[in-house]
Amino acid sequence: MDDLQIDDVDRSILHQLQLNARQTDTEIAEKVDVTSTTVRNRLDKLEDGGVIRGYYPDINYEQAGYPLHVMFVCTINPNNLDSLAEQILDVRGVVTTRDLLGGERNVHVEVVAGTVREIEEIRNELADLGMMINSSEIISETEVQSWDHFYPRPGPDADQDDDTDDASVTDQG
Repeated sequence: MDDLQIDDVDRSILHQLQLNARQTDTEIAEKVDVTSTTVRNRLDKLEDGGVIRGYYPDINYEQAGYPLHVMFVCTINPNNLDSLAEQILDVRGVVTTRDLLGGERNVHVEVVAGTVREIEEIRNELADLGMMINSSEIISETEVQSWDHFYPRPGPDADQDDDTDDASVTDQG
């Protein structure tokens, strides 16, 4: 939906979801200073408009029994990117795929596995799809920061954030 207008209330709700997507509508409403009905209506609008694509847990793969976390840097014919995306995600162990706009190394595929043998099997399946694997990198840690542009900062204390925002989430694995 291209004509979806995002205002400061929507941005505040998005910011709160980034901080903790498990908050209730009522908890978000208190922090954004609107009613819980307004939050629910705005969330529905943002979901229907494709702004919010889902709610996902931040999993520590190592703690979950998958100590190997690898990023394959690959090359795919750009004309085949759309048709391969779903096939890549269907490979057991693939958790994320990222298409890059330019350059020869135009796809990153993030995988998790319990053994080196499983990593090799995933690599072979990706190659069978027609991907050229340029390199593989072991991921030791990922840090994610809430994008603060969703948080409106009017007024004299604009540099202050609420005390629940530690601005980062750490995923080791």
